[in-house]
Formats: sequence, structure tokens, C-alpha cells
Amino acid sequence: MVTRVFVADDQAMVREGFTYLLDAQPDLSVVGTAGDGLDALATIAELRERGEGPDVVIMDIRMPKLDGLEATRRLLEEPHPADGAEQPPRVLVLTTFHLDRYVYQALRVGASGFLLKDATATELVAAVRVVAAGDCLLAPAVTRRLIADFVRADRSAPPVRPQRLADLTTRETEVLALVARGLTNADIAVDLFVSEHTVKTHVAHILGKLSLRDRVQAVVLAYETGLVTPVRTPVAPP
Repeated sequence: MVTRVFVADDQAMVREGFTYLLDAQPDLSVVGTAGDGLDALATIAELRERGEGPDVVIMDIRMPKLDGLEATRRLLEEPHPADGAEQPPRVLVLTTFHLDRYVYQALRVGASGFLLKDATATELVAAVRVVAAGDCLLAPAVTRRLIADFVRADRSAPPVRPQRLADLTTRETEVLALVARGLTNADIAVDLFVSEHTVKTHVAHILGKLSLRDRVQAVVLAYETGLVTPVRTPVAPP
């Protein structure tokens, strides 16, 4: 099965380079590109009307007319087709800085991960495949640092009531906390002495009960509700 990819970036060289690289992969195909957020939304809408919408959108944060953050929010808020045949694409955010505050906001509105613009060709291809498979592109170490910094830095959103987690079972709450700490399904299975399949089932139930798109939003929610608190790293003496 070929994964359809859309590239939105205001730099022509980036669009062309990504297109050349991704089209060279047997399982990936670039179905369109855009140089700004408005053009990206319009073109993606046209592709979806023809049943050729992208599975993954690589979205630059800093673009003219409409930035990647707002474009991501609008794209993921669009209603699904009536027959449910085509789901909204997953968004892979592009940024120059790994702690760009806009990345945190993009994760909240539904982006499935982020990638630095200086990533290698191998990292870019792998990132698209990971996101297309329904996973989030946040390695354990990155998850802990990124979300902890996000919670401390972004105070614009109203607090989320802990009661939102009330429908989770004790085991599901435990799994959510481990996901938020950056553990993979395999890590959680070892930690809880259960099978990886069981962990996947728990994660699916968590996402369904909390109406979350993926693990990224689950991690954000776990920190926002206080289920998990950022760990302060002690400063080493000089």
C-alpha cells in the first residue's frame, strides 16, 4: 500500500527536495505541495474531493498567509466524508527549532509529531512511515523533555479537569501515566508483566474514552491533568 504525502513549506527547495526523496521510495508518493497554509488547505480539499487526499501532511510551522499551526487546526477540524471512506490526514510538523513553542501548540491541536528541518533523509522517510502507521513521532527522551517544557511554558489554555480521567480503569490510568513518561508499548508490557498486545488494547481504550487522536494528545492530557508531573532535572555543579 502506498502512503500519499503532501508537503507544505514556503521554501521551494525544501518542497522539491522532499518530493524527490519521498517519491523515490516504493511505498511513498507525494500527491501535492503548497507554499503557504491557505494554498495547502485548498489543494488538500481538492484532493480529498477526488478521493486522493494525503495520508500524511508535512506541515512547516512558519509560512505566509496562514501559518502551519492554524492550517493544522483547520485541517483536522474539517468534517469527515459522510461515508467515512477517507479519514483526516496525520500531520507531521516541520520546525527549525526543537523547542519552538509553536510545536507545543501544534501537538495540542492534533499534530502527530514533529521533525527538525535538518533531519537526515533517512529520518524524514522513517518519520513519514511512523506517522502513517498511526504512531506518534516522539521518542521517549524527546517526549519527556518536550512535554515537560510545554506544560511549564504554555499557560494560555484553561486547565483540564482531572474528572476527565474518571472513566478510565485503574489499569488504564496506570498505562496512560507510563505512556506520558515516554515508555513504548514494549517497555510498558515489561513494566506491567503483560503482553504487548494487552498494552495496545489498553492504549486504544484510553484514546477512545478520552476522544484523543493519538498518543501525543494522550501525553499532553496526562500532564495537563496532573496525572504526571514534569520531572525537574537537577543542575550539575560547575
